[in-house]
This record gives sequence, structure tokens and C-alpha cells, in this order.
Amino acid sequence: MKYLLLIYFQEQNLAEAERQACYDESRQLAQDLAAKGQFVAASPLQPTALATSVRVRDGKRLVTDGPFAETREQLGGYYLIDVPDLDHAMAAAERIPMARKGTVEVRPLIELEGLPQ
Repeated sequence: MKYLLLIYFQEQNLAEAERQACYDESRQLAQDLAAKGQFVAASPLQPTALATSVRVRDGKRLVTDGPFAETREQLGGYYLIDVPDLDHAMAAAERIPMARKGTVEVRPLIELEGLPQ
């Protein structure tokens, strides 16, 4: 089953050296998951200052700079994994470096048939 691990943290509280150490540890986690055939994708996100939110109301596109909601923690990255069950997904989530400073939300995917590979 595929799970999306959404990584939330306070992006302004992360020094550049901490960010680079997090990237290094995250690359190792991705390699470990890939060795088990469980890695699908992962990536950090650019800061929320570069985000754009799009809504459609009454057939018209509304564009807003910034993230959808003001929150204490921001979405900073993700892993997409394919593991046997929730226990395996949580085991991967606890290895994500930002789980020690923020929150990792574990969400199972609904796999729709007919989508491109």
C-alpha cells in the first residue's frame, strides 16, 4: 500500500547547517527504503514564501501568494512510499529527521485505476 508522509515544521527556525544535515539524513533514508523496494519518491519543498494557492469559484480562477492556511508549522517536504501496512509506514516516518522537530503526517493513498504510470 502506498503512503504519503507529509513533513511539517517551522521553516523559519531551521539554520542552514541543520537543513543540510537533514537533507543528508533524508537521502540516506531514501536509499534505505529503495534497497527494500519501498521508495517511490521524496523531495523537500521550497519555502512557503514561494507558494501559490489556486481556487476556482464561480468558474473563475483565484490566485493567492503563499500557502493555503496560516499555521504554526508549514509543509516542508514529503516521502511517497510503498509498504505492506501502516506499521511499516510509521516506522519510516519516525526516521525522517524533521519528525524530531516537527510533525510527520502519515496518509494512505487511494489508488485510482486508469491513471498514467
